Amino acid sequence: MAKRILYYTVLALSLTACKNQTGEEPTPTMKTENTPKKEVVYHVFTRLFGNTNTTNKPWGTLEENGVGKFNDFTTKALKSIKDLGATYVWYTGVPHHAVITDYTEFGISNDDPDVVKGRAGSPYAVKDYYQVDPDMAENPAKRLQEFEALIKRTHKNGLKVIIDIVPNHVARKYESLNTPKGSFAFGAKDNDTVSYSKDNNFYYIPGEDFKVPQWQNGYEPLGGGESLLADGKLDESPAKWTGNGSRAAQPNQNDWYETVKINYGINPDGHKDFDELPTDSGHWSFEQHADFWKDKDVPASWKQFKDIALFWTKKGIDGFRFDMAEMVPVEFWSYMNSAIKMKNPDAFLMAEVYNPSLYRDYIFKGKMDYLYDKVELYDTIKHVMQGHGSTDHFAPIIEHQQDIEINMLHFLENHDEQRIASPDFAGNAEKGKPAMVVSALISKSPVMIYFGQELGEPAEADLGFGDPTRTSIFDYGSVPSVVRWVNNKKFDGGKSTDYELELRDFYKRLLNFSLENSAVMREYADIHWHNRQNTEWYNDRVHSFVRWCETDKLIVVTNFDANDTFGFELQVPQHIIETWGLVDGDYDVLDQLYENQTGSLKIENGLGKIRVDIKPLESFVYKLN
Repeated sequence: MAKRILYYTVLALSLTACKNQTGEEPTPTMKTENTPKKEVVYHVFTRLFGNTNTTNKPWGTLEENGVGKFNDFTTKALKSIKDLGATYVWYTGVPHHAVITDYTEFGISNDDPDVVKGRAGSPYAVKDYYQVDPDMAENPAKRLQEFEALIKRTHKNGLKVIIDIVPNHVARKYESLNTPKGSFAFGAKDNDTVSYSKDNNFYYIPGEDFKVPQWQNGYEPLGGGESLLADGKLDESPAKWTGNGSRAAQPNQNDWYETVKINYGINPDGHKDFDELPTDSGHWSFEQHADFWKDKDVPASWKQFKDIALFWTKKGIDGFRFDMAEMVPVEFWSYMNSAIKMKNPDAFLMAEVYNPSLYRDYIFKGKMDYLYDKVELYDTIKHVMQGHGSTDHFAPIIEHQQDIEINMLHFLENHDEQRIASPDFAGNAEKGKPAMVVSALISKSPVMIYFGQELGEPAEADLGFGDPTRTSIFDYGSVPSVVRWVNNKKFDGGKSTDYELELRDFYKRLLNFSLENSAVMREYADIHWHNRQNTEWYNDRVHSFVRWCETDKLIVVTNFDANDTFGFELQVPQHIIETWGLVDGDYDVLDQLYENQTGSLKIENGLGKIRVDIKPLESFVYKLN
């Protein structure tokens, strides 16, 4: 309670700090220049999206289970994604990664099942950064051209394109068939007689050969399926460090054994063989960061990844999602991201960073635009959705992130996390509704949804390497709810259930509202704490906040309880009413999600009240008329 009172006091002071000497609070002046734009990322696992083969045999081959193609993203498909409210499509799994399917007729070497996860392979074990996954091409010989056509098609339909770059590690058998002139494949120039050299791409274990992990719990490569290469051996001499940093010649089964760690000029003893950023570099522009590095001698791996990013930028990629970014030094990000921004100042750069103490360094010094808000908001909302968390914890997170709110990417699902509808998460896609309202509207942060989330996909299939509850990224297969929406490539939901269509309609309404209403990118204030202290029957299963700008004033209230309806007189505190310039009287409000819920904001003695009767998992986004 003490923390709650302290937080509310700070909030009240912050809202009254602009009072003039007479004690009157002026009408807020909103800045309109350079107002940021809400972004919505549609995260799609590319090889699963358009696959309508419903066999879904565990450990099934491409021929048995099918695979989605770049060409499945037709104009109809892209229009349906745009219509949902997306501004970006993150095509996951595009760079050519290790895969079991035989493509030797196209000059591609076979990959060893002993170091490939699943039959389709991990998209984060990249084998060739200058090519794309042959699985997704109608003609593997022209796979790059097919993806280039998808980039153009996506742009033509009003969407921008994001792909992955994974600077921390690459596939154990990295080989680039298309390295541009002036660059070279990872490891091609390494001195493998030493464990470390600044310009080596990898770390080595001289005198020791790589050994395949000792398999546990009955695991067998390919699920025990036959393969000439699945022999418990891999020719790698000397052995290299594994992607998660394991220095053992024989990594553990739980290590990232399918990958090798990239060397960024950090000696095994921790010494850095590169210049460190000045302490004030967090205030620099990307141009200043680029200027800082232009005459510096940097490790070879830095240059190679910069070349990769610029290669794809030149091809029209609008942004990148950087896997496990915190495992790579922030100085490298300053170097590469500033180079990207020099070519495309509007590039959308988002990263996987899970340590909140590092957020600001990676944003301000590393020049990241967006970081996953996983550890703070996602984890907190998930607990509330599961019934053992409290909405009291939302406001302190938003308060703590005030200086970086626009940099924190909000989401409820992605390829790493469990599906909302899965039993290990919430067991019911409806529980995602209030959580999505909070995620999309509580701050200026961009928001992301994972394909199938809008349809309530529970990820029940056991496809082999991947476990149910998460849609497998390692196996060939299809996603049942998405197959129904795709409807034989009509992309109209013709085979979707009524529930799936209703849920998708909710996401469509919410996401498009978040894009269209100016208040969502302007002012915010919490009213939850005030109501927790002053409103009878208001509790920590509901949540409320306000957003406003010159033209719109919004009151958002959500109910996270799956069983109980709550009724109460929601209060809008006096300092909010004063800031909005309202006088005593009655003001009509209308819910913006469905426009069928009306109410009245009654202001008496400067305090506003709205009667709210909110059903289980219901949300209202009231707009003051």
